[in-house]
Amino acid sequence: MGRMHSKGKGISGSAIPYRRTPPSWVKASAQDVCSQVCKLAKKGYKPSQIGALLRDSHGIPLVRTVTGNKIVRILKANGLAPEIPEDLYHLIKKAVSVRKHLEKQRKDIDQKFHLILIESRIHRLARYYRRTKKLSPNWRYESSTASTLVS
Repeated sequence: MGRMHSKGKGISGSAIPYRRTPPSWVKASAQDVCSQVCKLAKKGYKPSQIGALLRDSHGIPLVRTVTGNKIVRILKANGLAPEIPEDLYHLIKKAVSVRKHLEKQRKDIDQKFHLILIESRIHRLARYYRRTKKLSPNWRYESSTASTLVS
C-alpha cells in the first residue's frame, strides 16, 4: 500500500517483540516505572519523549511489558495526559510553522501545496480521534487559532 501524500510504496518498519513479558535483565518494578513516567510528565515531557528517555537512560525497553499499561494510559490514570494526542499536536505544530513561513514568503507555491496536505492530514486524524472519543465531538481545527494550541 502506498503512502498518503508521497510516492513511496515501502513496507519496512520496526516491529516490537512478540513476548509480552519484560526481559529478565530488567530489574525495575511496575510502581517505579509508573512513578518515573509521572515525574517526567510533570517536567513537561511528551509520551514519546518519556519512552525514549526511559529506554536510553534507565534501561527500560518497553513500559508496557513492565507495567502492563502504555505510557498514555498511565498518564491518563494520573490526570497528566495531554489534551490533544501527540501525533495531532505535531501535525498542528508543523502547519503553524509552514503558515508562519508563508507569511514571509508569499510566493512559495510548493509550501502552499504542502500546507494543504498537512491540513488534510490534520482533518483526517481529528475525524478519527472524534470518532474514537479521544477528542470532544465539537473539536475543530482552525488555522487562525492553531498557534494557541501548540504554544
